[in-house]
Amino acid sequence: MFADRSDLLADADPVRGYGVAVTPGRDGPLVFVAGYGEANRLYARTGGADAPFVDTACGIVADDGRHAMGVCAADLDADGCEEIYVHNCANSVGVAGDSDLLLSRLEAGGYRWTDTFARPVNADRLNFRAGRSVAALDRLGTGRYGVAVASFGAPLAFYELGDDGEASDMAAAIGLSVDDGCRSLLPGPLWSPRTDLFVGVEGGPNRLFRNEGGHFEPIAGGSALADPDGDARGVSLVDEGGRFALTVGNWEGESRLLRRTDSGLYRDDAPPAFRATERVRSVVAADFDNDGRQELFCNAFGVTNRLFERVDPVDDRSGEPQWIATSAGAAAEAGGFGTGAVAADLDDDGVVELLVVHGEVAAQPISVYAVPGAAGNGWLRVRPTTTHGAPARGATVALTTDDGTMSRQVIDAGGGSLCQTEPVAHFGLGDNTPLRVSVRWPDGRELTLEDPSPNATIEVPHPAAETTLQ
Repeated sequence: MFADRSDLLADADPVRGYGVAVTPGRDGPLVFVAGYGEANRLYARTGGADAPFVDTACGIVADDGRHAMGVCAADLDADGCEEIYVHNCANSVGVAGDSDLLLSRLEAGGYRWTDTFARPVNADRLNFRAGRSVAALDRLGTGRYGVAVASFGAPLAFYELGDDGEASDMAAAIGLSVDDGCRSLLPGPLWSPRTDLFVGVEGGPNRLFRNEGGHFEPIAGGSALADPDGDARGVSLVDEGGRFALTVGNWEGESRLLRRTDSGLYRDDAPPAFRATERVRSVVAADFDNDGRQELFCNAFGVTNRLFERVDPVDDRSGEPQWIATSAGAAAEAGGFGTGAVAADLDDDGVVELLVVHGEVAAQPISVYAVPGAAGNGWLRVRPTTTHGAPARGATVALTTDDGTMSRQVIDAGGGSLCQTEPVAHFGLGDNTPLRVSVRWPDGRELTLEDPSPNATIEVPHPAAETTLQ
């Protein structure tokens, strides 16, 4: 299915990397790649629309003296521009090693950065806990985000910024209490319409927290979600025709496809081929071929990557969608040591690329893949923003087309394990025509647009923002 598009990057140097996050830049997306024991990368397109992406990282962004792993972007200070939180982790467990990095832009959309944790006010507030993933949550629906940091052998952390840039760990105060071996974090409408949080655990039960107006309450999601014998890594929400399923890729156990039942609990409906997908590091859900249905890409470590496509029942009421294995093409990477993967339209052609980072035991070049011919299908991209003008991560976008089908996506606030995809809802249309788009922000506000134009990117400001749709 996939063909190699690594020519979109100007260099093919081997990288020992982990997480990757995509955030808007001045001339298109910025792609931050976490370097483990080597410099971080910040890929940007600086030479025009047809130029490849080049590494612009230097100084504190490159930060080549530490060991970066999980990364996410979000607007923590409500200035309308996303910061980048980088979790550094030189040790595997406990409290020691490298402190984290919080990169703030000195100019909107530009490439001048400062480290918020380096401010004097944060001298005694650095995070030295060993962990893996990070994720952004707008817990109050104000457009001001906090960052959860999964810790291993230490309590989970949740950082919020004050107006003076002071970073405070609010985890205990807001109910996010987890002391187990956290590996994965996934925010989204998992139990309530708000931004809830799934915590994937190694060597113990997974956790689910419901957002109760900014305070989090632990929820028993059922034995399949808890999965105490699994070692959760890649986690993703995938659309199944207007409903979400939660996918959990386990490292040394069976992977899960969890559907919420009428009782509110989750059950495991993973087909045998998906269940047998082991050594998973990332699970990416995206419509790579623009046919109107998302695919599931399982990025594995040291074994072949897997790709699954959705097959809907002939009668929409006759049963659940099925997921079948299909060829990953060049993205199979049988000899790859994949550590992170994301989806993003890097070249602004209406086709989502797959970017895979490698590392841990051996440095390997970053890979980029795309589906040939996908540009021949229609598409629609929706970019909701907060009241401050930043990406509205955690917002839910629903699309209805003329054939009566519905699709839903959550603007990624943290893609499960180490990574975070672009803050855009990308819908393939196939031959269909979009009828309406509905956006629901983390504060519960909603807005519906009728008859959106296909093959376009629509920015949807928050209803309370000063800007309005033209």
